[in-house]
Order: sequence, then structure tokens, then C-alpha cells
Amino acid sequence: MRRVAVIGVGFTKVGEHWNSSLRDLYAQAVLRAVSDADLELRDIQAMFIGNMSSGYLQAQEHLGSLLATHLGIQGIAAVKIEAACGSGGAAFHQAVLAVASGYYDFVIAGGIEKMTDVRTEYLTSALIMADDQEFVASTGVTFPGLNALIYRLYMEKYNVRQEDIAQFPVHEHFYAQFVEHAQYRYPITLEQVLESTIVADPIRLLECSPISDGAAAVVLCPLDIAMKRRKEGIVEVIGSALSTDAISLNEREDPTTFIATVKAAKRAYRMAKIEPRDVDVVEVHDAYSILGIINLEDLGFAEKGKGVRLVKEGEIARDGRIPTNLSGGLKARGHPVGATGIYQVAEIVKQLRGDFGKNQVDDAEIGLAQSIGGVGGTVIVNILKRIR
Repeated sequence: MRRVAVIGVGFTKVGEHWNSSLRDLYAQAVLRAVSDADLELRDIQAMFIGNMSSGYLQAQEHLGSLLATHLGIQGIAAVKIEAACGSGGAAFHQAVLAVASGYYDFVIAGGIEKMTDVRTEYLTSALIMADDQEFVASTGVTFPGLNALIYRLYMEKYNVRQEDIAQFPVHEHFYAQFVEHAQYRYPITLEQVLESTIVADPIRLLECSPISDGAAAVVLCPLDIAMKRRKEGIVEVIGSALSTDAISLNEREDPTTFIATVKAAKRAYRMAKIEPRDVDVVEVHDAYSILGIINLEDLGFAEKGKGVRLVKEGEIARDGRIPTNLSGGLKARGHPVGATGIYQVAEIVKQLRGDFGKNQVDDAEIGLAQSIGGVGGTVIVNILKRIR
């Protein structure tokens, strides 16, 4: 197996792109990534595209051929990768395997989701497709509803207060002020979170990720080629693991622990030959505030039931022990579902390059990105390291 590097990143601003189509947003991200890699489009041999709902939201499938054609590189290997909200992370994982295997040298892992073109209730129907249609979605439960169950169970099991969990989006909005591509670049207070509208009890509106459009892309190649092409800014993928769990909460012994995260993290740490304490910066999946807390625990950064302490004690701040979601996370950067996992990887790469502006972590060497599909049915953990 060959060692793999990320040599280019590109993305669009996350938000409501009424005047840009799905294909145009994706092209913007890819062109920026290829330029950042100092390559030409003709150099690309394969493309893995993270997307969840283009068939339902745009009535458009077959994204591999569509987007390769739009970019003028038809003829390359190109496929859509779908793993619900984890689609982008899964696309990156597949791109890593494609390069590591020796089958391709220059590969794009991209992600795209265009979510603002439809009414909210239509989008809600699309998102619940991430769970079992026959036995769960058919009951009328929504995606926020499923996460509300996790939230309530977690508070009761660990005797944790909502006001402590709700500090997580406050943290993210503070850092989103300084992120140019973030959807919501303004701070919020704990009082605003707790007074915002209930979406699914106990989840409040300001604890939820928004409806977002966005596209992101990264370029991967063998590390030895990267070392010859770049004098600096080389980031190696030292761990990449994907794991699954039972798709529905009712089939799990403990819904407050995502076994897929635990398994994927252990595998990725083992591949990377590191432990959680070696990680310098993290991007975790937080479609709802409770997920940010649970994911920090399941990744090994806190004991179960004690994740809120990381927030309260400033441990996830830029100068804390484990800086987390300095992009603004899914809540404030935004959550264009199929692209989110690629945004996370791109943001980690920029941190490791020392190129993340006011939110830069001093001397960051190792970063981790965690991406979730459904309510923990699929989890991807990617670990990257600065080489030079």
C-alpha cells in the first residue's frame, strides 16, 4: 500500500446559492482544488463525489458522468458515493483507498449538496431516508426527532443539563465569525440558544445545523509524488477508517454511544500509530449539539458523560487541549450534507498547513475529521499529519 497525501483543497462559501446550480457549485470547488494542487484538470484520473439527495432534491442521479462531463474530463473514472450525511467522508475514504492501492495517482474526493431549492418539508422527507423507511420513517418520526431521543436519553443517563450541552453551538458561532466560508458568521449567547424555538423537544433551533448549499473538493496523490511536486504544505493521510452500526436507534443497546465511531476511531488510531492525546485539532459532526458532545467522548477525548466539561472548561477552544470545530462546525459553518465531510478534511488540511487565519492552532501537526451518516449508522474517521 502506498502512502497518500492531500495536495490541493478548494470549496465554496456555504449558504444559499440561488443563482448557482449543483454542477456549477461543484465545478467551482474542483477548479480551486486542482489549482491549489498546481495541476491541470487533465491530470485527474478518478473522482469520488459525496452526495446524499440529488436524486430526490434535483431529480438528478448519475453524478459521476454528469460532473465529469461538466468539467470537461469525461473519460475518467467517476462515481457518486452515498452514505447519508457521511457521504463526503466516505468519498474521501474511497479516494484514499484508490491512491493507496496504486490504481490511480491523482484523484479528487469531492462533495456537493444543493438543499435550498425545495420546501423545508420536502427536505425533511429527504433526510429521514437516512434511516429505515419500512420500520422507522414510516412512523412519521423526523431526523430531529430521532436526535431528540438521543439528547433526552443522554441527559437522563449521565445527569447532564441542557444548558451545558447548549454551550457547544455558542463555542462554534464564536469561531465562525472569523471563517470566510462559514454560513453564519456571528456570535450567539447561551440565552439565545435556550430561548430559541423548540424543534423536537428538547432540541432548540439554535442547536441545529442549517439548510445549506455548498461544494468542496480535495486532490490526493501518492506521498512520494507530493514530495517531488511541493516544497511545503504537504499533508499525509495517516489513518482512514469507515465503520457501520445498526441503522436504527431501536436496534442498539445504548443509543448514547455511537459504536461505529468507537470502532472507526480505534482502527484509524491504530493505522496512524497514535492515541487521542496526540491529536492537535479536530472537526466533529454536530448536526445537533448533543452529537458534538457524544462524538468527543466516543473519539476518546473525554469519558462518557463528561464531554460537556471540555466545553465548559475551554478545552475545545483554539488554545485548549483539543481544539474542536474551529470552522464553526455543522452548526455555524453550515451542513451541505454530502459535502460536509470534505469541508472537514479541507479545513484540517488548512490547519496543518498553518493557513486557517485567526482560528489557526499553533503548530498543529495532527488533525482528525469525523463524519457521520444517519444517526450513527455510518461513521468515517480520517486522520492527517503535516509532513512539511
